[in-house]
Amino acid sequence: MEVKKVAVLGAGNGGMTAAAEIKERGIDTTLYELPQFAKNLETIKEKGGILLQEPNEHPAKEVFVPLDCVTTDIAEAVKDAQVIMLTIPGFAVDSFVEVLEPVVTEDQVIFFNGAAAMGCVRFANKAKELGIDKKFKLCEVNSLSYGTRGFADEARVELTLRVKKLFFAAYPAEDTAELYDVCKQVYDCIVPAQNIWHTTMENGNPEVHPGPCLLNAGRIDYSEGEFWLYREGMTKHTVNVLHAIEHERMEIGKAFGFDLEDAVESRYRRGYFSNDKEDLQTLFNTSEVFTKIKGPVSCTSRYFVEDISDGLVLWSDLAKVAGVPSPNIDAVITLGSSLLQTDFRETGLTLDKLGLDGLTVEN
Repeated sequence: MEVKKVAVLGAGNGGMTAAAEIKERGIDTTLYELPQFAKNLETIKEKGGILLQEPNEHPAKEVFVPLDCVTTDIAEAVKDAQVIMLTIPGFAVDSFVEVLEPVVTEDQVIFFNGAAAMGCVRFANKAKELGIDKKFKLCEVNSLSYGTRGFADEARVELTLRVKKLFFAAYPAEDTAELYDVCKQVYDCIVPAQNIWHTTMENGNPEVHPGPCLLNAGRIDYSEGEFWLYREGMTKHTVNVLHAIEHERMEIGKAFGFDLEDAVESRYRRGYFSNDKEDLQTLFNTSEVFTKIKGPVSCTSRYFVEDISDGLVLWSDLAKVAGVPSPNIDAVITLGSSLLQTDFRETGLTLDKLGLDGLTVEN
């Protein structure tokens, strides 16, 4: 299948960037947002496209990218698209199943582009719950394909990195080769993973965000939006906690048969770090990409809520299945629950909620 058009669903940081960056490379794109969030599209519609800025290019690059279609009409968005790209948080999957169901065909590839949170399984489960009798082509990567920030009210994105390596898997895994050939036309940085458990365990956000952010919670509150995690929050001692969580993630992966990349290797290969020789704190503090990322601006940001509920809670479940101790992962879940007065083990993504409570390391 030749990819001539990509429908990008979700107009946040990733969606705005994907729509502009893919279009700039010559593939037609549409940008869709749910009607209740139509405000995110107003300025983009008014200007007819998105200003794509790349401050890390030498010299810095800036180009206005006209978009073929910016809409809240799902049928208009996905018509004739070979790839339907979802750049959405995990909690939004159910809503997008409901709007896509009447219009998506079995020939279209549904591609989750973002931090891996079992989007494929959640999509398939919701479709089954709704009684939808379609064989969807579902696939995902381990992380968003860009280092970027979007400003919807200005119809502008600051793209600091086109990621150089992403793990890619389909659900079910036997579809990976077929869908890889399609999605490789959109992103040549993807490499096949063993399955979606592999992509899930290569999602670096739950490892990097919640622990150091918890240790900086007072500073985040006090700063009132003027906090820079990668410049000031990554210190010798907060990185010690990150490494402890990293060790547990690697051990869980090993139990399931995955040779996972460590914190330095993964970010170096994706392009966030300039080398893989220095210590992790120095690499974060000096990264041309990370040091341009401001935030989190509050303790209710996705760095806390999403990365604990959709990331660490699931990793904790996998650790139990594998018989791997996970005291640091569990501690962050517990402290995060206390900090935000939310029982993340109750509200978070578990094997039981995925319908996979019978999982073993063999299957």
